[in-house]
Amino acid sequence: MVVDSFTIYKLMILYMLNKLDCQLTNTQLSQFFIQKEYTDYFNIQQTLSELCASGFVEKVTIRNTSYYSITPEGYESLTFFKNQIPKGALDDVNAFIEENNFALKNEVGTLSDYYKHTNGDYIVHCQVMEGKSLLYEINISVPSEEEAKKVCDNWQVNSEEMYGYIIKKLLQ
Repeated sequence: MVVDSFTIYKLMILYMLNKLDCQLTNTQLSQFFIQKEYTDYFNIQQTLSELCASGFVEKVTIRNTSYYSITPEGYESLTFFKNQIPKGALDDVNAFIEENNFALKNEVGTLSDYYKHTNGDYIVHCQVMEGKSLLYEINISVPSEEEAKKVCDNWQVNSEEMYGYIIKKLLQ
């Protein structure tokens, strides 16, 4: 049976999301396909859109970043059709995951967002996830949206240091 390229891309995305057991961003997924010269950005966007519409992938958007995760329906489909992914493509995905596993998980595991509180301040919600499990989270009140954006931007870089500091202080 001949399988079209969009079906293979869909299966590869499902395989990546399942293998990593965490969300991946639109950028991370697109980067793989473009770097390996499988297809272009627009085809990946169409593929992701179709996966979401069919219920195989769930999309969550936080601060202009889209995060994708496999659904139970996507996992079931993957188990039936995984053998349709060419061996070379599976090898490429596995190598990409092995080389970038920590960086991929670290990037998507450190989340932050903010909202305006009824008192006029902004609440910044910061999380660190390990896979699908919450490692820790904090909420910080700041007086302006500019400061809320700055906290969100700096959370990615400083969350590990903050965790170490908090644990050290709490365990003294």
